[in-house]
Amino acid sequence: MKKLIFLFVGVILFLDCGCKSNRQSLLKRDNNKTAVESVIQQISTTDNILTSSEIGDGWKLLFDGKTTAGWMNAKTKSFPENGWEIRDGVLSVNPAAKLPGGGGDIVTTGKYRNFELSVEFMYRQGSNSGIKYFVDTEINDGSLASIGCEYQILDDRNNPDAMAGIAGNRKLAGLYDLLAPQNVKDNGADQWNKAIIKVEGNKVKQWLNGSLTVEYERSTPEWRKLVATSKFKSVEGFGETIEGRILLQDHGDSVSFKNIKIREF
Repeated sequence: MKKLIFLFVGVILFLDCGCKSNRQSLLKRDNNKTAVESVIQQISTTDNILTSSEIGDGWKLLFDGKTTAGWMNAKTKSFPENGWEIRDGVLSVNPAAKLPGGGGDIVTTGKYRNFELSVEFMYRQGSNSGIKYFVDTEINDGSLASIGCEYQILDDRNNPDAMAGIAGNRKLAGLYDLLAPQNVKDNGADQWNKAIIKVEGNKVKQWLNGSLTVEYERSTPEWRKLVATSKFKSVEGFGETIEGRILLQDHGDSVSFKNIKIREF
């Protein structure tokens, strides 16, 4: 019996030493990183990748995490040479890197009608940006290339635009200048948030971090009345495009995107 006890204790000590050795090895990889940070870095390698379940459900990546494939400037039809950058699997507006004529809104090369769009975004303190849909880059010889229904991205706490508009209709996760958001669960500046936009015919829903924030129906008398009181009142048929491109806005502020994916119905 004593031999068995000694053997059991020996195994425990061996395993504990092994665990300590692994922890020490992990921490020695980078003196500036904790073990938790190393794990987070490993987890981040799953960004911009579809699971087998997502593939089976019809999801497609709109950003591969490495290249600008599938995206172009809304007006020039080619990707900006500067002002946007890809680093560590993240697509970002970098105002500091913008040269004259650089940057600008970017849109998908494809057009979409009925879809569910999922995007993770991070805004910096005071930043303003947006995700637009039903964007027609060809209408009026391209003069409305950046016009569309907009999922507002805004630092409500530090950007004065949050107090503009009517009854909060320019706040984060709202339908910009049209509908104020409800049930907003904002993770805050410099944190990742998740936006979902779902379009089924004329019915549209928007979510932020799992909470439904906006729901509306296009091409109705109520919709047209709403548009008539907005800054889009002079845009004929605003928001009633049958199909359009997805747009990521360059508003001159720092904002980042990843895990951009879509499935069509």
